[in-house]
Amino acid sequence: MNALARLSQFIGSTFGIWVIIFAILSFVLPGGFTWIAPYINLLLGIIMFGMGLTLKLTDFKRVLKAPKTVFIVVLSQYTIMPLLALGLVVLFQLPPEIAVGVILVGCTPGGTSSNVMTFLAKGNTALSVTATAVSTVLAPILTPALTLLLASAWLPVSFMDLFISIIQIVLIPIALGLAVRMLLGDHVEKGISILPLISVVGIVGVVAAVVSNNTEAIMQSGLLIFGVVILHNVLGYLVGFGLAKVLKFDLADQKTVSIEVGMQNSGLAAALSAAHFSPLSAVPAALFSVWHNISGSMAATWMSKYRENEKEAETVKNEEVRV
Repeated sequence: MNALARLSQFIGSTFGIWVIIFAILSFVLPGGFTWIAPYINLLLGIIMFGMGLTLKLTDFKRVLKAPKTVFIVVLSQYTIMPLLALGLVVLFQLPPEIAVGVILVGCTPGGTSSNVMTFLAKGNTALSVTATAVSTVLAPILTPALTLLLASAWLPVSFMDLFISIIQIVLIPIALGLAVRMLLGDHVEKGISILPLISVVGIVGVVAAVVSNNTEAIMQSGLLIFGVVILHNVLGYLVGFGLAKVLKFDLADQKTVSIEVGMQNSGLAAALSAAHFSPLSAVPAALFSVWHNISGSMAATWMSKYRENEKEAETVKNEEVRV
């Protein structure tokens, strides 16, 4: 079990690399991965169940301790990214299927990888976990509502179909995970150690399925979609950070808001796009899954050094005052 836990920790810490490797493999050898497509929802359900296992009721009680901060992070998540997506879709005049996929990425909640990146960035991890949990619980209502509002100009959007899918894929598995956690208590800790491995396998499977089933579309317009995905993600980081700075959050919270806003549950977006629109609509989400793990790692590294630089500057400043 210890060996499996160590393997899981290693796989989890190199998450972005595995996503990139299998995205490339599924593009070059699509025949080896197309069979995964029917299991996308199942894979995401397993990931969400794992998320439920890691959550505690105290994660939701934190909302009562800092309601304003949590509210701002979740509100930012569900306004900044959807509006950025809409702006990019209009600016680049994307085809309907791709436009809906980009907007759906913007309307999804934060992903669990944002919690890892916040920790690496030396941000407020507790706030990140709480905001992700709250935004995920609100997803069955907010994701379909925002998608209907912003994407229906391109393709027909069914609020109820999206609502039911998110309940099935997200809310029920998380609730089951929470229930198991409450019933088993500390006994579940040993199992939690292998969750990073399960999560990576799940996300890698979703990305590989989407890429392998859309190789021709990626070859034709992949650079454009990838450019939009990069802009969407990076602008999310910058606007989130800037907003937190304007609101005079401390540095740790500024980092948290930036990462929570910029990183989306793109696996959920891919599943919803493929199920309710078209396989092509899932391509932006698949590329987002690849890119935001790369950018998140880079952003976390820079942000962690930013804290160190601030401390050094403060130390120099204090020494100059003493002199």
